Amino acid sequence: MKVLPLRPAAATRVNGVADVISGYANGKTENPTYEEVCSGNTGHAESVHVYYDPDRVDLKGLLTSFFKIIDPTVLNRQGNDTGSQYRTGIYYQDTEDLTIINDVIKEQQKNYQKPIITEGQPLKNFSPAEEYHQEYLEKNPGGYCHIDFSSLEDQKAIQVDPTLYPKPDDETLRKTLTQEQYAVTQLNDTEHAFSNMYWDNHEQGLYVDVVTGEPLFSSRDKFDSGCGWPSFTKPIDPDVVIQQTDATFGMIRTEVRSRVGNSHLGHVFDDGPVDKGGKRYCINSASIRFVPLEQMSGENYHLLP
Repeated sequence: MKVLPLRPAAATRVNGVADVISGYANGKTENPTYEEVCSGNTGHAESVHVYYDPDRVDLKGLLTSFFKIIDPTVLNRQGNDTGSQYRTGIYYQDTEDLTIINDVIKEQQKNYQKPIITEGQPLKNFSPAEEYHQEYLEKNPGGYCHIDFSSLEDQKAIQVDPTLYPKPDDETLRKTLTQEQYAVTQLNDTEHAFSNMYWDNHEQGLYVDVVTGEPLFSSRDKFDSGCGWPSFTKPIDPDVVIQQTDATFGMIRTEVRSRVGNSHLGHVFDDGPVDKGGKRYCINSASIRFVPLEQMSGENYHLLP
């Protein structure tokens, strides 16, 4: 993973970005408060620390997305916000990144008559902002933001290659799966609510098919539905799950199974968050395995939440 501070609010919407931390960069004081930064006396720029996977998005692509949501020709202003803390800048840690930064700025200059004044400088310091600034728009959906995110909607969607995750034979599954995992995935059983492994897991990472390892769901799409099972608004790639009618127990439900492993995962309902598409993928913990964010690269998972 490489780290690059940018302006806030855009990075988490860029495919390949794992996490961002809002904060203050390249000022002359340590651990400033928001009020101190707003005074204009600290020299800090409001910034975000970006953790990204270079196998999913390279530095050039990341910077190209950055320039889509700023005006790089104005001094100390973005939207209605003015002051030196609102200057645009790219602050790097690896000196070899400077060539890429300069090349992107040169390429972007073709789109403007005025000169680009976005600064590209070494990162001198970075201090995380207060907690209420972190994921601000997630906490305040109607909060002020001058950025138009529609410019980022043309990104290539995540696609999972099914050939990378072959299903083991039944003899192997009986040896490698627990009795509960085998019963749920192979015999369509259901585990108990509120007493399974992942219903209240809040760590960042990837949920994969316990049978094949095929990536299925992201922690970014996980939410607390109150049902006692892990709930997601969508799969990481629509093609990794298969839906079919389930008429058992006198009900008509939509069952969800994994694409390659044909594992019984759970069911999908139409009572999920409306602003996230309205779906609730109710999944058995026994059908999935959680790969923490920091372990994903080591297990050759380069799809990010």
